Amino acid sequence: MALKRVMVLTGGGDCPGLNAVIRGIVKRASQEKDWEVIGCIESFNGVLREPTEIMMLDEKTVEGLHMQGGTILGTTNKGGPFAWPVKNSDGTWSAVDRSDEMLRKLQYMGVDAVINIGGDGSQRISLGLAQKGLNIVGVPKTIDNDLSSTDYTFGFQTAVQICTEAIDKLVTTAASHNRVFIMEVMGRDAGWIALHSAVAGGADVCIIPEIPYNVNRIKEKIEQRYNKRRGYCIIVVAEGAKPIGGDVVGAQSSEVGYQHIKLGGIGNQLAEELRQAGVEHDIRCTILGHLQRGGTPVAFDRILASEFGVRAMELVINGQFGQMVAYQHPDIVAVPLEEAVKAQNLVDPKGELVHAAKGLGIEFGN
Repeated sequence: MALKRVMVLTGGGDCPGLNAVIRGIVKRASQEKDWEVIGCIESFNGVLREPTEIMMLDEKTVEGLHMQGGTILGTTNKGGPFAWPVKNSDGTWSAVDRSDEMLRKLQYMGVDAVINIGGDGSQRISLGLAQKGLNIVGVPKTIDNDLSSTDYTFGFQTAVQICTEAIDKLVTTAASHNRVFIMEVMGRDAGWIALHSAVAGGADVCIIPEIPYNVNRIKEKIEQRYNKRRGYCIIVVAEGAKPIGGDVVGAQSSEVGYQHIKLGGIGNQLAEELRQAGVEHDIRCTILGHLQRGGTPVAFDRILASEFGVRAMELVINGQFGQMVAYQHPDIVAVPLEEAVKAQNLVDPKGELVHAAKGLGIEFGN
């Protein structure tokens, strides 16, 4: 009996739990007699490169993998089958569509199905390939938790835990020096990490992309936290936050194949805005950056990622392609890729958690 072959890959930014998904896929596939699993290195790049970069995945390969951060397959958020970067003779770069070529290579390699683990951008690629006839299943991954068809994405809870622990540490140094500490966290369009960690860490101010801020409101909150010269204040700000009527802080990346505006710097900008507004207390800024993506996944993310991996493989076994697995409490379900990428999951300014945060005295600057 000829073996069927499923190819697994991880795309976009790395995040805790990717390896647990890979393990879940392989463990479930091992219970079937007619399926084998291969891994593609750095998203679809492993197929598009010459020579191809592929690795066999079996139970021995994934042993103990659930507790490891990152991804053994590597990942990238540059290029892809629909926008492969090519250097021109004059030194400039352009993008070419290699999707048809890649589909032919997959057929030649005997790949019967693909499981694409990634966020919004990765699942848009999944959708485009499904529309070209590829048997593909998506698994949602993003620490930003911004995919609307799933209650949670794995990696989010780990990122929140890292940010919360950082706030805990900043509190002691802020109190010792009577300082205002601004902590900048990830969150391009969605402020979930900032909001959850601000509530969990007991922050005083939370600035998110969904609620543009007025710096004077933040100044008022800071002054409330001080008794004359004594006191401290913790501010959590998402990288995609912006003032009322203003823009996000970022710049076009010079990295080949990277198509997003590279965000970063809102924490320092906010610090300067506060000084200009008349805040005389010592203000310091901490940017967590990629620390939020690293390290060992917390138990919640290991469990969710494992569930996703098992269900994704079952979709492949049952021939249910063009779907993305999702968590809709209490069930792990499948949703069409078209539905999965239709809208972002953004913080509702009138939602329960924002309401609770305001009840705790957290200022949003609006």
